[in-house]
Amino acid sequence: MASKRKKTAPKKRVLQPLPQNTCWIESDAYDRRAYRNLRSESPSLRKLEEDGGTFLPHFGSLLQDLFCLLFKGNIIFRQEADVLPSALLNQILLNALRQSNLYAILREQTLLDEARSGLCTLLLGERILALIRSEKVLTRRDMLDLWDIEKQEELVEEKRQEVENAEELSAENFSKEGKKNFDKAKERIEGEFDGAEALLRHKAARLKEDLKQIEGQAATRLQAEAIKVAQQLEDAAEEAENWGLTLGTGRRSPPGQKLELGRRLAGNEKLKKLARMVGRMKFHAMALRKKVFERASEEVLEVECGDSIQRLLPHELMTLHHPVLRKDFYRRYLDQELLQYSLRGVEEKGKGPMVVCLDGSSSMAGDKEIWSKAVTLTLLEIARRQRRLFRSICFSSEDTPLQVLEMNARERYDIETEKVMDLAEYFPGGGTDFEKPLNEALECLQKSRYKKGDIVFITDGECQVSPEWAENFRREKEKLGFSLFSILIDIGPSSLGTLKEFSDRITTVSKLTGDEAKDIFVSF
Repeated sequence: MASKRKKTAPKKRVLQPLPQNTCWIESDAYDRRAYRNLRSESPSLRKLEEDGGTFLPHFGSLLQDLFCLLFKGNIIFRQEADVLPSALLNQILLNALRQSNLYAILREQTLLDEARSGLCTLLLGERILALIRSEKVLTRRDMLDLWDIEKQEELVEEKRQEVENAEELSAENFSKEGKKNFDKAKERIEGEFDGAEALLRHKAARLKEDLKQIEGQAATRLQAEAIKVAQQLEDAAEEAENWGLTLGTGRRSPPGQKLELGRRLAGNEKLKKLARMVGRMKFHAMALRKKVFERASEEVLEVECGDSIQRLLPHELMTLHHPVLRKDFYRRYLDQELLQYSLRGVEEKGKGPMVVCLDGSSSMAGDKEIWSKAVTLTLLEIARRQRRLFRSICFSSEDTPLQVLEMNARERYDIETEKVMDLAEYFPGGGTDFEKPLNEALECLQKSRYKKGDIVFITDGECQVSPEWAENFRREKEKLGFSLFSILIDIGPSSLGTLKEFSDRITTVSKLTGDEAKDIFVSF
């Protein structure tokens, strides 16, 4: 008797998915985390990625590859079969940079340095984007082809998913007619997938041929841009380090913050000049303040509670010899309940918040602007060291909005570098109005956080105020009990007349001698 043959189920079709990689350079978790941290800390890097993504697919992956190319010690490129065809242009640009003579020079500055690698990535990415916008690397048709291939990749993946879903369905429970219809539908889906995949291969091959024709031109232009980046990178990184030392917090700055700082300093001669002046002025200011405080005379005023070990009453120290009282000493120390001397200086110095009004009118352009901002940033450093709040109010004409910045409102009175750069770069120009910024400063001093603060007014003095306003301002000043220190920028035309109407004291910055610096900085 013939044996019945067992029906064998048709083999399921196994489809290879498209590669998931859009980056050409292999990276580990540390590299990717370093780049993510830079991206999260740098608004400029995120904006560049967003702007570039409107012109090219996978522009963000290009930036990550540039970072790895500059940062990593061992560079390994993936095979073409492991990367999506729509990222083919990225490979050409990366190879053009890697094969140039400047690559070794850039690597000397960026290898294993997150901040410099990020800054170089940002500068190169901006120049690549400029070349793409101007259509000097590839034509608009080439860009459309890249987007078309990306859409075709999405279509292929969608069809592959449909085929896999059809394979998962079982036709055993269908009727004879239903099974026949199911097989036809399955064949149609598989045919659509095969057609989409074949079209993707064709488009990718044609794009590869087109990009080969522009490869040499792209390499030449990218190398020319890399020369400019190499020149900018060293200067910007050095200036960023100088700014960090000038307005440092005593702690290491995050790489993303250094990147953002370097980006804003790159090619900005005004900020470079300002950084050098702030450095010199800060040196004089800190030296003078140290000298004054060393000579400051103080006297015992009363007994108070606190935790200052050097001013404890003698009998409090005696309790440390007793095993039980020692524990009570530690408890009261933590609760700031130990008895100590209270000291009072014979010549008390102002220690309240600072509200600095900075003149940004057209008459302050040039050296006056640099001097005024150098004084402002030096005062900011003094405020940080003394744990004092600092608000900056930049003004010009009556119609121009004020730039009001809380410079160190964070915990521990740390200086916010981004706001420092905003202050340094902002210059509205136009006319001059003293009343508007001083009214804003008055409103600030009426708030509880700025109680017992003082106003510093920095200007060249070329403005007039109404007698009624001046009289009202003096009454408010007496009522709130604050002082107004005016600093006259007397480099070029200047005037003392109006400042005398509302200032308690006026000093100048005509020369940064010891006496001038003492008059300016010791008062605050």
